Amino acid sequence: MGTQFSLTFYAADSLTASRANAAVSARMDTLNQIMSDYLDGSEINRLSATGGSRRWVSVSAELFEVLQKAWTIARLSHGRFDPTIGPMSLLWRRAVRRREFPGPTERRRARRAVGYRLMELNPKNQTVRLRRAGMRLDVGGIGQGFAIDEALLVLQRFGVRSALIDIGGDILAGDPPPDGSAGSGWRVSIGSGQNGKPDTTVILLKNAAITTSGDTYRFLEYRGRRYSHIMNPRSGLGLRHFVQATVLAPNGYQADALTKVFSVAGMRKSRRLLKRFPGTQLLLLENKRGRLRQWQSAAFK
Repeated sequence: MGTQFSLTFYAADSLTASRANAAVSARMDTLNQIMSDYLDGSEINRLSATGGSRRWVSVSAELFEVLQKAWTIARLSHGRFDPTIGPMSLLWRRAVRRREFPGPTERRRARRAVGYRLMELNPKNQTVRLRRAGMRLDVGGIGQGFAIDEALLVLQRFGVRSALIDIGGDILAGDPPPDGSAGSGWRVSIGSGQNGKPDTTVILLKNAAITTSGDTYRFLEYRGRRYSHIMNPRSGLGLRHFVQATVLAPNGYQADALTKVFSVAGMRKSRRLLKRFPGTQLLLLENKRGRLRQWQSAAFK
């Protein structure tokens, strides 16, 4: 998935630990082949190639599930998260990499092929139809969270309950360490993301997921403006101000996707949106016009 993967867990014996570790690694490889839009032959890219053909395409259980979860979050967030954002994310990746701003014609063409309602899902037959030519699916904003959920399920089949899984900063914790060394949970630090300041918050995490999304290191500067790598699906552009969202959620896929939702929504609208996702907590930092503001729900206070 183009990032680092870390797995820490407690098993009954070394043989169980070795087998569990191998099973998780195999599961991650499988999910990468299914969900990665960076791999030409991945299942999601083969599905994207059918856009506009009017065909219903049978997909794997894993791909259908992650697309169904992504579609639901897109609906609940009024499109602030969108798994069909692929045409625009390709443009923006290239822009950040080359330090070149995409032209208006390119942006308009990409925008026409984006819209989660253009992706139809049939749960009965486990099929997907992409209604418009040029569509390209991108589950990068939810896939890592989905993967850590799957990793924990694999561990649980080996009787492992105490675990901490980290894929590129998407973190999922099971039960706390059994020796009590971390108190009542796994210790997780949350950085400020501003001007090299040290970590400001430490939480004890158990049976929950946490993810932070921000543009501290990945952004584009163009004509005196800074654009984040976090895209607004409605405009097709990166956000124009610094924002860092940390989401604590019951599972990895929600924590992953909702960091993008709340980053795009901003402080005022995020407070209302938060009610749509029970069990979710938010820590949001924004810097607009040189003014740093912070809002946090109960778990971060």
